[in-house]
Amino acid sequence: MERVNRIWNHPLYQQNFRLLLSLEADRKFCRHGLDHCLDVARLACLYEWEAGRQPDREQIYAAALLHDLGRAREYREGIPHDQASRELAAQILPDCGYSEQEQRAILEAIGSHRGAGPQQGLGALLYRADKESRCCFACPAEPECHWSEEKKNRAITR
Repeated sequence: MERVNRIWNHPLYQQNFRLLLSLEADRKFCRHGLDHCLDVARLACLYEWEAGRQPDREQIYAAALLHDLGRAREYREGIPHDQASRELAAQILPDCGYSEQEQRAILEAIGSHRGAGPQQGLGALLYRADKESRCCFACPAEPECHWSEEKKNRAITR
């Protein structure tokens, strides 16, 4: 997980992550901090194990750490966070030892994690884990949430 830790310690990552935390400090809906990122990564790995496959943890954790990083730009500039996150990840990943092939897979997953684009491979894992990581059934803000009923998690499944 050396490369994942390089992402975490990357100055551009830390700058944007701290900004995101400050912008969401008073948010009553789901936040996008480290707990969320790690929940997404761990669920994605669990899905792979359940399917009888060995997860590529370095890619899964990279995609999970980076998938919402662009939310600060979304809040401030109106840029969709999947696009902004992909742009930031494209600057961070080369510094962290990921091959061009790995970078393409991670960037594609980040770009499609909101349901746009192809839903296969790493992108499908990230999309599913991102949605299922939320505990809507226990959220005090759930009645005001903009998520559709089909997206809300109403029970513990994993």
